[in-house]
Amino acid sequence: MYMVGETYDDRQARAQGESGHRLVPHTADVRIEAWGTTRENCLVEAVHGMVDCFSDISAVRPTAIQRAQLSETSDDDLLAALLDEVVYRLEVPGQVPVDVELETETPGGAIDVRLAVADLSAVEITGAVPKAVSWHELHIGPGPYGWTCSVTVDV
Repeated sequence: MYMVGETYDDRQARAQGESGHRLVPHTADVRIEAWGTTRENCLVEAVHGMVDCFSDISAVRPTAIQRAQLSETSDDDLLAALLDEVVYRLEVPGQVPVDVELETETPGGAIDVRLAVADLSAVEITGAVPKAVSWHELHIGPGPYGWTCSVTVDV
């Protein structure tokens, strides 16, 4: 499956097993496209894409580790729940994920999420901070080179 506006270099990187993400222009919102060799790698890249859409964290070190458990029934629900967790961390405790790890399903069927976070005040803000995840055209699934996802973020 090709992504809209995907370049030859993007396809080559995916074919070689690389993970990544990119931001796609979208009217008044941000569209994130991400890919990875596994579902978990793809989800991690989606989080990185969401953080990249509004901030520069290149010089920021995490100050805390936050954990969450997600037990969604579908991959689309899991993508939305993970990105909603990022929005929650931004809005309530004022934290930005600077790194994320996902541990595959636990015996109870949940996914363990580990977020290395920094205070929002320590981050250089470069764009509008995400407010919500849109269900319109949200998708995650396997393809010929691994997993891909697309999601629109309301800013």
